Amino acid sequence: MRRIYEAAAYTTLRNCWWRDGTPPADHPELKGGHAAEIAVIGGGFTGLNAALALARSGVSVTVIDAEQPGWGASGRNGGFCCLGGSKLGGSIMGKRYGEDARRAWHAAERAAVDHVSDLLSEHHIDADRHSKGETLLAHSPKAMQRIRASFAETHETYGVAPDLIPPEELRQRGLGGAFHGGMTLPIGFALNPAKYHAGLAAAASKHGVQFFGQSPSTAITKSGAQWQIATPNGTITADKVILATNGYSSEDIPGWLRARYLPVQSTIIVTRPITESEQTRQGWTSDQMCYDSRHLLHYFRLMPDRRFLFGMRGGLRATPRAEAALSRKIRADFHRLFPEWTDIDITHEWSGLLCLMRSLTPFAGPVPEMPGVFAAMGYHGNGVAMGSYLGARLAEIVLGQPAKGPFPAFLSHPPKRFPLGPMRRALLAPAYAVAGLFDR
Repeated sequence: MRRIYEAAAYTTLRNCWWRDGTPPADHPELKGGHAAEIAVIGGGFTGLNAALALARSGVSVTVIDAEQPGWGASGRNGGFCCLGGSKLGGSIMGKRYGEDARRAWHAAERAAVDHVSDLLSEHHIDADRHSKGETLLAHSPKAMQRIRASFAETHETYGVAPDLIPPEELRQRGLGGAFHGGMTLPIGFALNPAKYHAGLAAAASKHGVQFFGQSPSTAITKSGAQWQIATPNGTITADKVILATNGYSSEDIPGWLRARYLPVQSTIIVTRPITESEQTRQGWTSDQMCYDSRHLLHYFRLMPDRRFLFGMRGGLRATPRAEAALSRKIRADFHRLFPEWTDIDITHEWSGLLCLMRSLTPFAGPVPEMPGVFAAMGYHGNGVAMGSYLGARLAEIVLGQPAKGPFPAFLSHPPKRFPLGPMRRALLAPAYAVAGLFDR
């Protein structure tokens, strides 16, 4: 496998809060020959949603994962089930693809949130759901001006009225920190991603999906009318293949993936439970999931057990030195935004890889020149909802069925390659530098 980050970025997840309460699965390694109608490579939210939808249609499905299903982004994210999935602005999207496509995309964003909500209800998954929508907090007075100016457009785009929060009301709303106002959009919710993933896997297993862990794909080759996926100690022969590896993809499995995705690091810390008096001292008592208006954003929430989760973008390397610097940076940012909590112990810290695409929009569709191979990827840090939704929509594409929800055609446009090939991480440094200037 050829991946563009240092090996530490792909190691087994450690010191992650989600795993304290929901240990990873322990599926057997694939050994010997195996056959299935559909083989899914990658056992995260996308792969599990595709597998579940396919199995419910009566198709035999096998899922393999390089580690254990859920070890990648689906087991490392902040648990924000919210709007998003694209970094392309609405006006640019409309000019590039047309207004109908733009409206279909925004409908898909809402449908993605509803899709996860429906899964939780249908399969009785207790994933510690909380938060009434998502709150955007202004990091500066100018940012608050922009938030106010976006009110009408946001209302028109999503069909619900946002709740503007002036700066003087933040503390009484339980959102006390170094912010200058905000806006809540009542769409979305927070959850425990490990519990959601475990519930999905259990539902898929009940419908006959087979799982194998510690079974990275080492090659995908054509074998007559079928595809053969090799692993270190076994093979799967399948009629069709789904690639659901997102930011944890390999450059050469298959070679078509080379430079078509850009993994980006995100880091999360979790504190010990914060007492009621400590919450009051800071003025943060809300369980709203929040993010700030910086380009290099922070995202955070008080969880049901009263631990505080705080995450940020910005890592460029996975070396010990770089990880140590990032650890210092996230703590400094946390303490700057929540100064009354500088003495609160941080008990957990981990990093993961989200995935950018050159088009700044996700991809879900057939892989060109590989008939019977399909892929979905590139959720730009919002994969809980959109990764789940596009996994289900990809299953319909595989089966030749019409989409059962909004699905703009541009999502199936084959993604273009980034410049610089295996060195494309270098593109992030100047982008981060510019973003940092705008964030002042």
